[in-house]
Amino acid sequence: MGRKYIDCRDYPGDVKCTVAISADSEKELLEAVVQHGTKVHGYADTPEFRETIRKGMKEGRTSS
Repeated sequence: MGRKYIDCRDYPGDVKCTVAISADSEKELLEAVVQHGTKVHGYADTPEFRETIRKGMKEGRTSS
């Protein structure tokens, strides 16, 4: 399995966030994104939120 990432710029919202998070495992990325999403963006840690994160994971490295 290759490196996975999520880029906040792909999910526009009230908070103009340019953070991109990457990890070698889906589990590690999921936990990091949940922490960021709940603390910075105010999302609730729900099964639906976690599923949205899983679906939004991309393979490779973030682009700058």
